[in-house]
Amino acid sequence: MLVAAAVCPCPPLLVREVAAGAAAELDAARAACTDALGVLAAARPDRLVVVGPGDVPGPERYPEGSRGSFRGFGVDLDVRLGRAGAGGRARAGDARVERRLPYALAVAAWLLERTGWADAPVEGVGVGEGLTPGDCARAGRELAAGAERVALLVMGDASACRTLKAPGYLDERAASFDAEVGRALGAADLPALLALDTGLARELKVSGRAPWQVLAGAAEGAGLGGSLLFEDAPYGVGYAVATWS
Repeated sequence: MLVAAAVCPCPPLLVREVAAGAAAELDAARAACTDALGVLAAARPDRLVVVGPGDVPGPERYPEGSRGSFRGFGVDLDVRLGRAGAGGRARAGDARVERRLPYALAVAAWLLERTGWADAPVEGVGVGEGLTPGDCARAGRELAAGAERVALLVMGDASACRTLKAPGYLDERAASFDAEVGRALGAADLPALLALDTGLARELKVSGRAPWQVLAGAAEGAGLGGSLLFEDAPYGVGYAVATWS
């Protein structure tokens, strides 16, 4: 059963080493992510599942110990999702562990390492934008049923079309889409998240649509309340941090 969730953005620039001289610009977002992870720890979960945009349609699982890298962003930095071999699950040489984390899950691994997460075993799940809302909700329900006390760390960005210099250029629909996402995440509004328009999300280059809908499925019947900790679009991309508990 889902006992808590944290929603965080997933830009590689959230990693201080990648942001370098511009790191201070996302300090508020990092601080909010740290607070959100604190809510997960306080829930005392049996298992933490990190859900984020994947490289394949998915859902594709990444066991504890899976590695990610930011070398593609010009930084000599590797991360690991939890502890390799913890509890006898993933061991060195295991082909699954050698499969690299998608960038969003690598950002999550960095956040967990940064805060010293040791409160529960960790696994990752990548979900592609091709999954329907129904597929996402089913995947979420399955994750929530995986342990008596499950917590989710859900990674994803809102639109990338908030300004002329944004990755997707300016789209006048982006601000209202992001506002509804922020409202729904802050209110733990499951129907609103499941109703997000998949086509519009794709056009606005939203990476979080499928992960948020997995969260909505996982939270069915859990009775969790939401709180929006951070919302901004510093690079023309919508970033939100929220907690459900």
